[in-house]
Amino acid sequence: MLYCALYQKNINLKGRLDRSLSGRVLSLLRFGGFADLTGHIQQQNLDLIVVAGAGSFTSELKLVKNIKNHSLLSLVPILLYHPFATKELIVKGFKAGADEFVSGKWETKLISAKLEMVISRSHRDLGMNPSTRLPGTDLIEREITSRVKQGEEFAACYVDLDNFKAYNDHYGYIYADSMILMTSKIIREIVYGDVKDGFVGHIGGDDFIFIIPVRKVKQTCSKIIKTFDRMVVSKYEEEDLMRGYIITKNRKGEKEKFPIMTISIAVVVNKKRMFSHIGQISRMITDLKNYAKSLPGSNYVIERRKRY
Repeated sequence: MLYCALYQKNINLKGRLDRSLSGRVLSLLRFGGFADLTGHIQQQNLDLIVVAGAGSFTSELKLVKNIKNHSLLSLVPILLYHPFATKELIVKGFKAGADEFVSGKWETKLISAKLEMVISRSHRDLGMNPSTRLPGTDLIEREITSRVKQGEEFAACYVDLDNFKAYNDHYGYIYADSMILMTSKIIREIVYGDVKDGFVGHIGGDDFIFIIPVRKVKQTCSKIIKTFDRMVVSKYEEEDLMRGYIITKNRKGEKEKFPIMTISIAVVVNKKRMFSHIGQISRMITDLKNYAKSLPGSNYVIERRKRY
Protein backbone atom coordinates (compact mmCIF):
# COMPACT_ATOMS: atom_id res chain seq x y z
CA MET A 1 0.00 0.00 0.00
CA LEU A 2 1.30 3.44 -0.99
CA TYR A 3 0.08 6.35 1.12
CA CYS A 4 0.08 9.63 -0.77
CA ALA A 5 -1.13 12.98 0.60
CA LEU A 6 -2.46 15.38 -2.06
CA TYR A 7 -2.88 19.15 -1.88
CA GLN A 8 -4.29 20.78 -5.01
CA LYS A 9 -5.40 24.30 -5.84
CA ASN A 10 -7.16 25.31 -9.07
CA ILE A 11 -6.26 21.92 -10.55
CA ASN A 12 -7.31 18.26 -10.25
CA LEU A 13 -4.57 15.63 -10.20
CA LYS A 14 -6.38 12.64 -8.73
CA GLY A 15 -6.95 10.83 -12.02
CA ARG A 16 -3.42 11.51 -13.24
CA LEU A 17 -1.89 10.26 -9.99
CA ASP A 18 -4.01 7.11 -10.16
CA ARG A 19 -2.69 6.40 -13.67
CA SER A 20 0.93 7.18 -12.78
CA LEU A 21 0.85 4.91 -9.75
CA SER A 22 -1.31 2.20 -11.30
CA GLY A 23 1.26 -0.44 -10.36
CA ARG A 24 0.67 0.30 -6.68
CA VAL A 25 -2.28 -0.08 -4.33
CA LEU A 26 -2.80 3.63 -3.68
CA SER A 27 -4.41 5.29 -0.68
CA LEU A 28 -4.88 8.95 -1.54
CA LEU A 29 -5.31 11.30 1.43
CA ARG A 30 -6.41 14.81 0.52
CA PHE A 31 -5.52 17.75 2.73
CA GLY A 32 -6.40 21.41 2.63
CA GLY A 33 -3.46 22.85 4.54
CA PHE A 34 -0.60 22.21 6.95
CA ALA A 35 -2.85 21.49 9.95
CA ASP A 36 -4.70 18.79 8.00
CA LEU A 37 -1.42 17.20 6.95
CA THR A 38 -0.05 17.01 10.50
CA GLY A 39 -3.27 15.22 11.42
CA HIS A 40 -2.62 12.60 8.73
CA ILE A 41 1.01 11.98 9.76
CA GLN A 42 -0.05 11.41 13.37
CA GLN A 43 -2.24 8.52 12.26
CA GLN A 44 -0.50 7.14 9.20
CA ASN A 45 2.96 6.85 7.65
CA LEU A 46 3.13 8.74 4.37
CA ASP A 47 5.20 7.68 1.35
CA LEU A 48 4.71 10.82 -0.72
CA ILE A 49 3.27 14.33 -0.56
CA VAL A 50 2.06 15.94 -3.79
CA VAL A 51 1.45 19.71 -3.85
CA ALA A 52 -0.15 21.02 -7.03
CA GLY A 53 -1.43 24.39 -8.17
CA ALA A 54 -2.02 26.49 -11.27
CA GLY A 55 -1.82 30.00 -9.85
CA SER A 56 0.88 32.16 -8.28
CA PHE A 57 2.09 29.18 -6.18
CA THR A 58 2.84 31.42 -3.19
CA SER A 59 0.77 29.44 -0.70
CA GLU A 60 2.09 26.17 -2.11
CA LEU A 61 5.73 27.19 -1.55
CA LYS A 62 4.91 28.33 1.99
CA LEU A 63 3.28 24.95 2.62
CA VAL A 64 6.40 23.12 1.43
CA LYS A 65 8.61 25.15 3.78
CA ASN A 66 6.33 24.33 6.73
CA ILE A 67 6.44 20.65 5.85
CA LYS A 68 10.24 20.60 5.73
CA ASN A 69 10.43 22.32 9.12
CA HIS A 70 8.31 19.58 10.74
CA SER A 71 10.39 16.81 12.35
CA LEU A 72 8.33 13.89 11.04
CA LEU A 73 6.93 15.36 7.82
CA SER A 74 10.43 16.38 6.73
CA LEU A 75 11.13 12.70 6.04
CA VAL A 76 8.40 12.45 3.40
CA PRO A 77 9.37 13.28 -0.20
CA ILE A 78 7.48 16.13 -1.88
CA LEU A 79 6.57 16.39 -5.54
CA LEU A 80 5.40 19.77 -6.85
CA TYR A 81 3.31 20.22 -9.97
CA HIS A 82 2.45 23.40 -11.86
CA PRO A 83 1.37 23.16 -15.50
CA PHE A 84 2.98 26.49 -16.49
CA ALA A 85 5.93 26.82 -14.11
CA THR A 86 8.73 29.17 -15.09
CA LYS A 87 12.38 28.29 -14.46
CA GLU A 88 12.36 30.84 -11.63
CA LEU A 89 9.40 29.13 -9.97
CA ILE A 90 10.99 25.70 -10.30
CA VAL A 91 14.16 27.00 -8.63
CA LYS A 92 12.07 28.47 -5.79
CA GLY A 93 10.33 25.11 -5.41
CA PHE A 94 13.59 23.23 -4.97
CA LYS A 95 14.91 25.87 -2.56
CA ALA A 96 11.74 25.50 -0.49
CA GLY A 97 12.53 21.80 -0.09
CA ALA A 98 10.80 19.94 -2.94
CA ASP A 99 12.34 16.64 -4.00
CA GLU A 100 10.92 16.86 -7.52
CA PHE A 101 9.15 19.54 -9.59
CA VAL A 102 7.04 18.59 -12.60
CA SER A 103 5.75 21.16 -15.10
CA GLY A 104 4.03 21.14 -18.46
CA LYS A 105 2.10 18.18 -19.83
CA TRP A 106 1.59 15.29 -17.41
CA GLU A 107 3.51 12.45 -19.06
CA THR A 108 2.20 9.40 -17.23
CA LYS A 109 5.11 6.99 -17.82
CA LEU A 110 7.81 9.57 -17.17
CA ILE A 111 6.17 10.88 -14.00
CA SER A 112 5.52 7.32 -12.81
CA ALA A 113 9.27 6.64 -13.02
CA LYS A 114 10.06 9.90 -11.20
CA LEU A 115 7.61 9.11 -8.41
CA GLU A 116 9.04 5.62 -7.87
CA MET A 117 12.58 7.04 -7.83
CA VAL A 118 11.71 9.77 -5.32
CA ILE A 119 9.98 7.32 -2.97
CA SER A 120 12.72 4.67 -3.07
CA ARG A 121 15.46 7.28 -2.60
CA SER A 122 13.62 8.72 0.39
CA HIS A 123 13.29 5.34 2.08
CA ARG A 124 17.00 4.68 1.54
CA ASP A 125 18.57 8.02 2.39
CA LEU A 126 16.53 10.01 4.87
CA GLY A 127 17.41 8.21 8.11
CA MET A 128 14.06 6.49 8.44
CA ASN A 129 13.84 3.25 10.40
CA PRO A 130 12.78 0.67 7.77
CA SER A 131 10.34 -1.24 10.01
CA THR A 132 8.42 1.56 11.77
CA ARG A 133 9.13 4.39 9.31
CA LEU A 134 10.05 6.66 12.23
CA PRO A 135 13.15 8.88 12.32
CA GLY A 136 16.31 6.86 13.01
CA THR A 137 19.43 7.63 15.01
CA ASP A 138 20.82 10.40 12.78
CA LEU A 139 17.61 12.38 12.84
CA ILE A 140 17.11 11.74 16.56
CA GLU A 141 20.55 13.17 17.27
CA ARG A 142 19.86 16.15 15.02
CA GLU A 143 16.54 16.85 16.77
CA ILE A 144 17.96 16.71 20.31
CA THR A 145 21.05 18.73 19.39
CA SER A 146 18.87 21.44 17.87
CA ARG A 147 16.68 21.68 20.96
CA VAL A 148 19.70 21.79 23.29
CA LYS A 149 21.33 24.57 21.26
CA GLN A 150 18.13 26.61 21.38
CA GLY A 151 18.03 26.27 25.16
CA GLU A 152 14.63 24.62 24.97
CA GLU A 153 13.09 23.03 28.05
CA PHE A 154 12.06 19.49 27.16
CA ALA A 155 11.88 15.91 28.39
CA ALA A 156 13.75 13.20 26.47
CA CYS A 157 11.94 9.92 27.14
CA TYR A 158 13.70 6.64 26.32
CA VAL A 159 11.41 3.64 25.86
CA ASP A 160 12.55 0.03 26.23
CA LEU A 161 10.58 -3.22 26.32
CA ASP A 162 11.35 -5.55 29.22
CA ASN A 163 12.05 -9.20 28.31
CA PHE A 164 11.77 -8.51 24.57
CA LYS A 165 14.68 -10.82 23.67
CA ALA A 166 13.03 -13.72 25.49
CA TYR A 167 9.78 -13.01 23.64
CA ASN A 168 11.64 -12.93 20.31
CA ASP A 169 13.37 -16.23 21.08
CA HIS A 170 10.12 -17.89 22.14
CA TYR A 171 7.68 -16.65 19.49
CA GLY A 172 10.01 -15.82 16.60
CA TYR A 173 10.86 -12.70 14.64
CA ILE A 174 7.46 -12.30 12.94
CA TYR A 175 5.68 -11.98 16.27
CA ALA A 176 8.51 -9.86 17.66
CA ASP A 177 8.28 -7.48 14.69
CA SER A 178 4.52 -7.24 15.26
CA MET A 179 5.25 -6.28 18.86
CA ILE A 180 7.63 -3.52 17.71
CA LEU A 181 5.06 -2.14 15.25
CA MET A 182 2.35 -2.17 17.91
CA THR A 183 4.62 -0.29 20.33
CA SER A 184 5.59 2.28 17.72
CA LYS A 185 1.94 2.94 16.92
CA ILE A 186 1.05 3.38 20.60
CA ILE A 187 3.88 5.85 21.21
CA ARG A 188 3.28 7.73 17.99
CA GLU A 189 -0.46 8.18 18.43
CA ILE A 190 -0.27 9.17 22.10
CA VAL A 191 2.68 11.56 21.78
CA TYR A 192 1.29 13.39 18.75
CA GLY A 193 -2.17 13.33 20.28
CA ASP A 194 -0.86 15.11 23.38
CA VAL A 195 1.82 17.29 21.79
CA LYS A 196 1.48 18.65 18.27
CA ASP A 197 5.16 19.63 18.09
CA GLY A 198 6.48 16.54 19.85
CA PHE A 199 8.99 14.15 18.35
CA VAL A 200 9.09 10.34 18.12
CA GLY A 201 12.10 8.35 16.93
CA HIS A 202 13.05 4.68 16.65
CA ILE A 203 16.60 3.98 17.77
CA GLY A 204 16.33 0.35 16.69
CA GLY A 205 14.96 -2.97 17.93
CA ASP A 206 12.73 -2.34 20.94
CA ASP A 207 14.29 1.04 21.76
CA PHE A 208 12.36 4.25 21.06
CA ILE A 209 12.68 7.86 22.12
CA PHE A 210 10.17 10.68 22.26
CA ILE A 211 10.54 14.35 23.15
CA ILE A 212 7.77 16.32 24.84
CA PRO A 213 7.35 19.39 27.06
CA VAL A 214 8.23 18.77 30.71
CA ARG A 215 4.66 19.49 31.82
CA LYS A 216 3.35 16.61 29.66
CA VAL A 217 5.58 13.85 31.12
CA LYS A 218 3.14 12.36 33.63
CA GLN A 219 0.16 12.48 31.28
CA THR A 220 1.93 11.07 28.22
CA CYS A 221 4.02 8.38 29.94
CA SER A 222 1.03 7.17 31.94
CA LYS A 223 -1.08 6.86 28.79
CA ILE A 224 1.63 4.91 26.97
CA ILE A 225 2.07 2.49 29.87
CA LYS A 226 -1.67 1.97 30.34
CA THR A 227 -2.25 1.39 26.62
CA PHE A 228 0.73 -0.94 26.25
CA ASP A 229 -0.27 -3.06 29.25
CA ARG A 230 -3.79 -3.37 27.85
CA MET A 231 -2.69 -4.33 24.34
CA VAL A 232 0.37 -6.50 24.98
CA VAL A 233 -1.76 -9.46 26.11
CA SER A 234 -3.06 -9.81 22.54
CA LYS A 235 0.47 -10.80 21.49
CA TYR A 236 0.61 -13.86 23.76
CA GLU A 237 -0.96 -17.30 23.51
CA GLU A 238 -3.68 -18.11 26.02
CA GLU A 239 -1.60 -20.76 27.76
CA ASP A 240 1.25 -18.31 28.43
CA LEU A 241 -1.16 -15.66 29.68
CA MET A 242 -2.76 -18.11 32.09
CA ARG A 243 0.67 -18.98 33.51
CA GLY A 244 1.80 -15.37 33.51
CA TYR A 245 5.13 -16.18 31.89
CA ILE A 246 6.91 -17.93 29.01
CA ILE A 247 9.71 -20.48 29.33
CA THR A 248 12.71 -20.07 27.07
CA LYS A 249 16.50 -20.12 27.25
CA ASN A 250 18.35 -17.19 28.79
CA ARG A 251 21.68 -15.77 27.63
CA LYS A 252 23.50 -18.64 29.37
CA GLY A 253 21.51 -21.21 27.44
CA GLU A 254 19.53 -22.24 30.51
CA LYS A 255 15.73 -22.47 30.58
CA GLU A 256 14.16 -19.63 32.52
CA LYS A 257 10.74 -18.15 33.24
CA PHE A 258 10.15 -14.71 31.74
CA PRO A 259 7.06 -12.70 32.76
CA ILE A 260 4.65 -11.05 30.33
CA MET A 261 6.41 -8.16 28.66
CA THR A 262 6.29 -4.73 30.25
CA ILE A 263 7.47 -1.30 29.16
CA SER A 264 9.98 1.01 30.86
CA ILE A 265 10.46 4.72 30.17
CA ALA A 266 13.52 6.65 31.35
CA VAL A 267 12.90 10.41 31.40
CA VAL A 268 15.67 13.01 31.40
CA VAL A 269 14.57 16.63 31.73
CA ASN A 270 16.47 19.56 30.25
CA LYS A 271 15.55 22.67 32.24
CA LYS A 272 17.47 25.91 32.62
CA ARG A 273 20.10 24.73 30.08
CA MET A 274 21.14 21.73 32.18
CA PHE A 275 22.87 20.12 29.19
CA SER A 276 25.27 21.59 26.67
CA HIS A 277 25.42 18.61 24.29
CA ILE A 278 23.62 15.36 23.49
CA GLY A 279 26.36 13.18 24.99
CA GLN A 280 25.43 14.28 28.52
CA ILE A 281 21.79 13.34 27.93
CA SER A 282 22.75 9.99 26.41
CA ARG A 283 24.91 8.94 29.35
CA MET A 284 22.27 9.90 31.89
CA ILE A 285 19.55 8.07 29.96
CA THR A 286 21.65 4.88 29.85
CA ASP A 287 22.03 4.78 33.65
CA LEU A 288 18.39 5.66 34.23
CA LYS A 289 17.14 3.08 31.73
CA ASN A 290 18.98 0.29 33.56
CA TYR A 291 17.37 1.40 36.81
CA ALA A 292 13.90 1.61 35.27
CA LYS A 293 14.22 -1.92 33.86
CA SER A 294 15.19 -3.27 37.28
CA LEU A 295 11.80 -2.23 38.68
CA PRO A 296 8.86 -4.66 38.47
CA GLY A 297 6.09 -4.03 35.97
CA SER A 298 5.67 -1.17 33.52
CA ASN A 299 6.87 2.18 34.82
CA TYR A 300 8.46 5.52 34.04
CA VAL A 301 11.30 7.07 36.01
CA ILE A 302 12.35 10.73 35.95
CA GLU A 303 16.01 11.64 36.51
CA ARG A 304 16.22 14.03 39.45
CA ARG A 305 19.94 14.86 39.30
CA LYS A 306 20.83 18.29 37.96
CA ARG A 307 24.08 17.09 36.45
CA TYR A 308 25.51 13.77 35.42
